[in-house]
Amino acid sequence: MSNKGEAPVGVTLIGEGTAPGAIREVTGGRVAVDTGDRVAVYDQQAFLTGARSALYSVPRPPQAKATLAPDGTIIMAEGAAIRAVDADGSTRWTLPHDPWHGGDRAPRAPGFPAVAPDGKIVSVLTPTLVEDDSRAVLVYDEPHITYGPDALLLLDTASGAIRARRPVASVASGVTQHWQPDGTMLVLSCWTAWESWSTWWIDPHTEELPLRGGTRMREVSGSLPASDRMLTIRRAESMAYQDDRDELALHEAATGEQVALFDLEELAADPDYDEFDDAYVLDSDHVLVTGKLHPQARTPEICHWLFKAATLQPLGRLRYPAPVSQDVTPLGDGTWLTRHDGQLHHWALA
Repeated sequence: MSNKGEAPVGVTLIGEGTAPGAIREVTGGRVAVDTGDRVAVYDQQAFLTGARSALYSVPRPPQAKATLAPDGTIIMAEGAAIRAVDADGSTRWTLPHDPWHGGDRAPRAPGFPAVAPDGKIVSVLTPTLVEDDSRAVLVYDEPHITYGPDALLLLDTASGAIRARRPVASVASGVTQHWQPDGTMLVLSCWTAWESWSTWWIDPHTEELPLRGGTRMREVSGSLPASDRMLTIRRAESMAYQDDRDELALHEAATGEQVALFDLEELAADPDYDEFDDAYVLDSDHVLVTGKLHPQARTPEICHWLFKAATLQPLGRLRYPAPVSQDVTPLGDGTWLTRHDGQLHHWALA
């Protein structure tokens, strides 16, 4: 095990309170919390100081994935439509689309919509039904349904009008999207069964949505502030013989070139069983990685590690004075939230 990976890194508790649900978005001075059947929106400063009186809340249909736009609009991705919902709960617009492939379950969107930093555009992935089996990528026999490649759409947040569209080489069961803070690039990661993640760097400024780079087997995790570098994570998936790797990587967004790499196995207590969950950009200097270690003859433990953002070298393991889970929300100022057993904690580096 890496000595750096075990070096203790101190943290400071700067706030705590109850967790009314899973935090979905922090944007525009607001916090969106998924309570299970509703999306509740809070004032960010009041929320961080412990206030639990929502500005408003709207119903969230089962399995819908909701994203809060900077102006307070909530964009819902559902099984066969995208909707924009205003603060009073009314639907501003609806864009129907082909139903997502559900298999033995009800169709559901595989990922969250992503609103551009200026709030004007929202990117969504939609499925595509085809009638010709020769064009099909995925076929369900009962009933006979054939799917072609998914389509990436850029929608006008105010009206739902389609601004741009392009097919992507996926039939996704998982989707992660990330806009660069200046809005100059969109990164789309799609997980397709038996093919793992495919990730593309996309220029959002023309109707053709040209690709500017990409990578495979890795999911986008964010971008470094004031930088043209994207962070990705790779998790062991048993996709190929002797190819189970857990890695953290940095890529130049303009070229897709990989410029830094760290083998997360160096942090593992038991590489055959230890798991790495996700990576989060805390600020321009720091990246946080979550995982679960399985020390022999000991109870599995949730771990958080701190990395130097520019080089992806580990700085050590975060030592918290309270229990944490793998649920982390960066706030963009170098601080972050953790949620565990109904409790919310606000942390900063010591």
